[in-house]
Amino acid sequence: MLNGFKRPRRVVITGFGCVTPLGTGREKFWRALCEGASGVRRIERFDVSDSPVKIAAEVIDFDADEELSVKDRRHVARTVPLALRAAREAIGDAKLAPEDMTIEERRAVGVVLGTGGGGLSFTEEQYGHFYRHEYARASVYTIPASTHGGLSSELSMRWNLRGLSHIVSTGCTSSTDAIAYAAEHIALGRQNVMLTGGVDAPLAPGILAGFNHMTVLTDVWNDEPARASRPFSRDRSGIVLGEGAWIYVLEEYEAAMRRKANVYAEITGYGATCDAYHRVRLEDTGEEPARAMTLALKDAGRAPDEIDYINLHGTSTQLNDRIETQAVKLAFGESARRIPMSGTKSQIGHPQGASGAAGIAAALCAMHTNTLPPTINLDEPDPTCDLDYVPNVAREATVKIALCNCIGFGSKNSALVIEKL
Repeated sequence: MLNGFKRPRRVVITGFGCVTPLGTGREKFWRALCEGASGVRRIERFDVSDSPVKIAAEVIDFDADEELSVKDRRHVARTVPLALRAAREAIGDAKLAPEDMTIEERRAVGVVLGTGGGGLSFTEEQYGHFYRHEYARASVYTIPASTHGGLSSELSMRWNLRGLSHIVSTGCTSSTDAIAYAAEHIALGRQNVMLTGGVDAPLAPGILAGFNHMTVLTDVWNDEPARASRPFSRDRSGIVLGEGAWIYVLEEYEAAMRRKANVYAEITGYGATCDAYHRVRLEDTGEEPARAMTLALKDAGRAPDEIDYINLHGTSTQLNDRIETQAVKLAFGESARRIPMSGTKSQIGHPQGASGAAGIAAALCAMHTNTLPPTINLDEPDPTCDLDYVPNVAREATVKIALCNCIGFGSKNSALVIEKL
């Protein structure tokens, strides 16, 4: 399913679960999106009194005790219980019953998750114990739990899923790429069902300091957190870190129809490119993000004027938002000014490697509630950001075909097309 590859089998989304700064569970998340709520608040998990950045989009409506014992939580990163909760909802939503599957059926169910930081916050905490010689407090699983691969293993082990168990880590495009990778395995007949999506939890003192050292975080809205993430606004001043998990069940279309599964959408197109330009900066032309979107459209067999909604990466940095706007214009031509689009990060912050999965969730919201999520805090648009970002207030609309765009560190670009059946 890579840049024009013709799929012998169709792939559909039949289950969805999430844990987000706007609430836990699909219905809470969609409702808060449509209401224009903000999940950005002062950081509570650790002391930020000495940090110039004191805000983030934390997940607070979540009880990790429901997923793991206190003993088990000592040995895993925060991403694990977040992913377990979202996956549990997705599996239930899809009406799958792993406990009733035969071994052969379990071998046909795989896991592919996208994450940017994975276990970095856990690593930071554990190495703090080592550096302070607090060996009794450190986990014996520090090394395996710090690697990204352990994250998908936790989901595989929880439901005894014997198919492939992989992690995709390509920065902010991680979950977009993971969903496409998962869909490809179904399309090629390598697996029948995939648990996929994204999870990230980049909130820890060292990680916050590292992002701040790059001068990419906003530090001017500490007293008004809900106004801090401002994609496409003239006065946008940087990223607000976020966290969360958005997990999906993917299935082969015919099998889903036979078991009368609820089908949210079909995954029809994927495109990925690289600027090959800089470790963190985008090339100014926007040509490669545009080409990723064009490849996704081509893969889906769709023309630009057939797209009803675009979910943008929209990080709230001066550079990203301007160049992404230019990329949309290059990819969609005259249609760019007709298509409504929105920046979900205005509400949930930047969940790093989970961004693409969150964007798919927003697109599904538009498809199944007939409501376009807004871009909040867009009071005075940047003159160079002159498209229809659905400013501040949700809008009624019919969405059948949507494109989700992601742009990541290392000049990576990915886009997915999904279609309501």
